[in-house]
Parts: sequence; C-alpha cells; structure tokens
Amino acid sequence: MIIHLCIYKYNKIKTYIIPSEVDLPKVIEQITNDLEYRLILFIGDLGAGKTTSIKYFLKHLKCEDAGSSPSYSIINEYKAGDDKIYHIDLYRLEDAQEAFNLGIEDYLYSGYYCFVEWPQIIFDYLEEPYHIFKIEIQEDNSRLVTLA
Repeated sequence: MIIHLCIYKYNKIKTYIIPSEVDLPKVIEQITNDLEYRLILFIGDLGAGKTTSIKYFLKHLKCEDAGSSPSYSIINEYKAGDDKIYHIDLYRLEDAQEAFNLGIEDYLYSGYYCFVEWPQIIFDYLEEPYHIFKIEIQEDNSRLVTLA
C-alpha cells in the first residue's frame, strides 16, 4: 500500500504518511471527507508542503482557481460554486494585532472554508472549533501529516 491512511487514530487525531506529492491528492480527498470544521490551521516548516496541500484542497473542493501562495497579499479569496474559500498566510506578520487590523476574524468565522498558514501568532485568540493540519518532512523526504 503506497499511502498509509489513519495509521494512528487516538482522541480525534489522525496521522497520514505521504510518500510523495503524487500521493497527496488521495490523502487530501480522505482528509476533506474527515473534516468536521471549515477552519483549518496549517503548521510546518518552510517547504514542508502547506501551500501545496492547500492547492489540492482547493482542487478537491471544486475551486474555480488553482490557488497561489498569499505570502504578499496575506489573504486570497477563491470561488467554489456558491461558496468562498479563504487562504491566509500570516508568515510576514509581526504580531496578532496586524492580523486583527486586517479583519482576520471576519474570514476565520465566516462559515466558509478558511485555510491559515503560519497561525501561531493568533493561537491565543482563536475560538474553537478548528482543525490543525501539521505537516513534517521525514528523513526519506516523505511527509507525515497529523490532523487534529
């Protein structure tokens, strides 16, 4: 089996091993089906695959746009049928106040899918429910994804 889905399942935490990017669409499809909430926070080192994973989420959600990193715009808005999808990248922000000056809470709690990269600066201010999508590069260059 190329993809090991749900290797560990404990207390609503699921772990996925992604051997290579070609395996990512199948894992994203499974994760999308398992999502209970529309706010998903992405944690991982630079180059781990956060933006790439979000692009596959957009595709699976039938988004009209392929998606791109909002590193400079901070917030990208996409259409998916009658829905909107927000992709937020907080990497360049210095503190939570900058995020709130952008009106981030309107996006986070809009009821639409909201994917947030580098959410650490706003953790103390977030209201549940949300998912955490943690992606880690392994020694063999595969990715370990934990969804909580």
